[in-house]
Amino acid sequence: MGVYLNPGNNSFRQAINSKIYVDKTALIQYTNEAIDTMQRFICISRPRRFGKSMAANMLAAYYTKGCDSSELFDKYKIAKNETYHKNLNQYNVIFLNVQNALSRVSSIEEMLQYIQREVLIELREKYSDLIPENEIILSAALEKLYSNLKEGFIFIIDEWDCVFRNKKTGSEEQTKYLDFLRDLLKDKVYVSLAYMTGILPIKKYGTHSALNMFGEYSMTSPKGFAEYIGFTEDEVKELCLKYQMDFDTMKSWYDGYSFPKAAHIYNPKSVVDALLSEEFTNYWTQTETYEALREYIDTDYDGLKETIIQMLAGNRCKVNTRTFQNDMTTFRNKDDILTLLIHLGYLAYDSETASVYIPNVEIWEEFKNAVEGSNWTEVVTLIKNSEQLLQATWNQDAEKVAKMIDQVHSENTSILTYNDENSLSCVISLAYYYAMNEYTRIREFPTGKGFADVVYIPRKYSDKPAMIVELKYDKSAKGAIAQIKEKRYVESLKEYQGNMLLIGINYDKVTKKHTCVIEHCEQNLE
Repeated sequence: MGVYLNPGNNSFRQAINSKIYVDKTALIQYTNEAIDTMQRFICISRPRRFGKSMAANMLAAYYTKGCDSSELFDKYKIAKNETYHKNLNQYNVIFLNVQNALSRVSSIEEMLQYIQREVLIELREKYSDLIPENEIILSAALEKLYSNLKEGFIFIIDEWDCVFRNKKTGSEEQTKYLDFLRDLLKDKVYVSLAYMTGILPIKKYGTHSALNMFGEYSMTSPKGFAEYIGFTEDEVKELCLKYQMDFDTMKSWYDGYSFPKAAHIYNPKSVVDALLSEEFTNYWTQTETYEALREYIDTDYDGLKETIIQMLAGNRCKVNTRTFQNDMTTFRNKDDILTLLIHLGYLAYDSETASVYIPNVEIWEEFKNAVEGSNWTEVVTLIKNSEQLLQATWNQDAEKVAKMIDQVHSENTSILTYNDENSLSCVISLAYYYAMNEYTRIREFPTGKGFADVVYIPRKYSDKPAMIVELKYDKSAKGAIAQIKEKRYVESLKEYQGNMLLIGINYDKVTKKHTCVIEHCEQNLE
């Protein structure tokens, strides 16, 4: 076994020997179907901590010649697929971890020389008579090998995009890197399969279509690979049952990434860390600090700050992902920043509505830390006031709540223009920003005879009251409370009987003031 040529199966063996391993081997059926077809070029991009390298190691273990990996795969999902035995350990694999190679040199050009030199050394060890000693170009050597052996290679390229993340300003060298990959892979008969992983989709260079042969599967369009981005809801439920962890709490902390073919995808590294430590907390900071996020949100392109504030309050915002140039330096507007944050995992994307949002509590805390550590003084003030507002609500101080909501509205008029009850819900979400620490917020919550505007459900093991919020526009706060009772909204929250607040809020467009009524609900209402 080599480092680059036929690396073996030890890395994947370590993964399945771990205390927690979730079977993602069914991904192999997709790569098997692509072998020696026009679809044999696959680029998978997803955030850090989402199992990119594990999947690459799994494919290397499955395809690599010279070892027997049947004991590693026989008990997993792929073993039931009809293509399983046909391709198991049947290919020469060239495995490139670009991040490792780049860390050993000082420039991209040196990295390309290093990769070619090291792979050629291993190829000559196996095929000494078929590669001329003076050959220094990897693609030329592989062409000669194929002409003699008629055997294809499988290429697995991990962290392919680190060049664009670590060498942000070297555009000329970046182009050389893309040209190297094009020369190595494009239109080459010796390529049976090419599987690349990274955080960013393939870099766009205007008309320079170096790698246009790749099918891309990203955080904005994962298509059939969606369930392999992270853990599915069924997988997380099974893990929570096995390790006796509360599923609802796990969901609020690490769920939130949603795709047409996978409605609930969880951050796998954070789920595993929570299970092993038996604690729900923010594990994102173990691999990346909030300063990385702050660097981007502080740019404040054309209203980015207002958009971030809206999302911190739990709202979704429209985004155009098509202008993003797939790098970390070329930003033309706030949509480019938001799209980058989608690919980095800081935001989730709803393709049906073309909207972006903060997916879960873990990432919400990252945004909170980034904002508090920036110069967004008005937002820091909002957070502080929101904590006081929540305390006033628990104390049933309706007059203070109304005044504080007035203040939130007046201080954020740039993003809060009232037109109807939906606009009112935005200011309420923003005012109760701090409630994210204690609650799961649900808009349009299904109830006995309709939908409550906003419901705040306490996190598990919390002693805080559930809160049903009904909003009125140019009517009355008392009328909002009457609607809660009339439509029996409390019936869907029976488990919080005796620990529930009914909150009615009205906005008067003439006086431009809010009024509030708060009642404690002791029992189901007749």
